[in-house]
Amino acid sequence: MLRRTLANVLCLTACAVTVTAAPASAARTSPLPSTITLPSGFQPEGIAIGGKPYAYFGSRVDGDIYRADLRTGEGAVFSEGPGTASLGLKIDDGRLFVAGGAGGDARVIDLRTGRVLRSYRLQPVGSNTFINDVIVTDEAAWFTDSRNLVLFKVPFGRHGKLPGAATAVPLTGDIELLTGNNANGISRTPDGRGLIIVQSNTGFLFRVSYSGVTSRIDVGDTLLTNGDGLWLRGRDLYVVQNRLNQIAEIRLNRSGTTGTPVSVTTDPSFDVPTTIAEYRERFYLPNARFTTPPTPETTYDAVSVPIP
Repeated sequence: MLRRTLANVLCLTACAVTVTAAPASAARTSPLPSTITLPSGFQPEGIAIGGKPYAYFGSRVDGDIYRADLRTGEGAVFSEGPGTASLGLKIDDGRLFVAGGAGGDARVIDLRTGRVLRSYRLQPVGSNTFINDVIVTDEAAWFTDSRNLVLFKVPFGRHGKLPGAATAVPLTGDIELLTGNNANGISRTPDGRGLIIVQSNTGFLFRVSYSGVTSRIDVGDTLLTNGDGLWLRGRDLYVVQNRLNQIAEIRLNRSGTTGTPVSVTTDPSFDVPTTIAEYRERFYLPNARFTTPPTPETTYDAVSVPIP
């Protein structure tokens, strides 16, 4: 694995010293497998890991959810999909929240049984939509739509009760709708008072109020082009840049209005990773392999690297 200063990689500021960590093969000395083999033809996109040593992966093909044991690498389909994609995933309170991609929907799955607890129609069938990612706060689950300037909120009732319908929250302020993938990965701000989204096509980060007002986060000249999944760890925001095969680390202030580039992590095992989850001081990333033509025989996996 290579960990370098972000400025060095993007050549946006004065070059800094490159730090070289142990190669990917060294990660195999870990008690946990560094590679999780997924079913051929699965086409993974999202990943979610809770407090237990299990990773959940969503398929772009049919929406199946695959559960893998991080201790052994073995796994099986845990919940059958609806025939449309399962993209971003998050775990909260024994439930798995699933973004439905071009299907324009979202659903919530019971982690004990694999049963769908609730499905939500976020956009009309056949509309230009791409429900891409999800984050769960204390009050709600929030879903991005990469084709439209809107977030979808699934507000929780008492004791986390799921509502009957989601609420559309239009995005206003600094963000502009452009060709390609717009709002993609989503996270909380470090102080929990707002949200953060990455706009893949521009490489901009935005702070979003819970009412939908966006403000571009000041990270200097740094662009996070191809930004996909986000992972917040304290005040450090990790941004997966899928086709660049790297993870950028940004140190945020508490409110999430400014950030400083810290590092970029690359690894020879990355093959267009899309998003990220954490377990025992390691990051796990599914390789979507967007640059490889998908077939029923195409092989897929997820890989892990130490958290920088």
